[in-house]
Amino acid sequence: MQDPRSQYPQPPFPRQPQPVPGEASKMDPVPDHGETSYKGSGKLAGRKALITGADSGIGRAAAIAFAREGADVALSYLESEKNDAAEVIQLVEAEGRTAVDLAGDITDEEWCKTLVAQAVEKLGGLDILVINAGRQQNREDVSKVTSEDFDKTMKTNLYAMHWIAQAAVPHLPAGGSVITTASVQAYEASAILLDYATTKAGIVAYTKALAKQLLERASAPTSWHLAPSGRRSRHPAVSRLRR
Repeated sequence: MQDPRSQYPQPPFPRQPQPVPGEASKMDPVPDHGETSYKGSGKLAGRKALITGADSGIGRAAAIAFAREGADVALSYLESEKNDAAEVIQLVEAEGRTAVDLAGDITDEEWCKTLVAQAVEKLGGLDILVINAGRQQNREDVSKVTSEDFDKTMKTNLYAMHWIAQAAVPHLPAGGSVITTASVQAYEASAILLDYATTKAGIVAYTKALAKQLLERASAPTSWHLAPSGRRSRHPAVSRLRR
């Protein structure tokens, strides 16, 4: 029996003096992505997955879990995150799985197309697509959200999702999976996360619409988000669209 109240580090946490986007390995405390705690059982044996934002956070945890469940993984990340990504690649390969290193900027449409093409080529196909990479910034007032900031958030969180999904869907077999990462911000927006919350609402809507398009292929996407309680949950409308 484990007591969740004392199982993990508790706030207040030290300030994290890193420039955006920062490295997970330099955080204090260092996050637990399942590096030593996650135990697989072959649930994804033989599957091939592409994960964006695979160097840290949810993407890193997914890459580790997928590899330990038997999947080969293509890892998408920013070049500046190479140190973190190298750790994930090592963890994937330690499970005897293939790790495809795909550093690049997903705010570039041509790179998104290349990313999917290289993942398909080097993995020998694609069964699972995890569109997870995201950008977040805090701005206290709408006047402080510059056009440049707004554009970067939209390009990272929405445009890239569309470009990658558009390129990947033709490669997915019946029963394939498209997984997007939303947030409670889609439903309970924080004042300081104006542009980020906007994109998360867009992710939910996009995922539901794409699911309806793909139902006949039995490849309905799922959008994961963090509920107010902190538990992971599927958006109920998306759950009903699953095959």
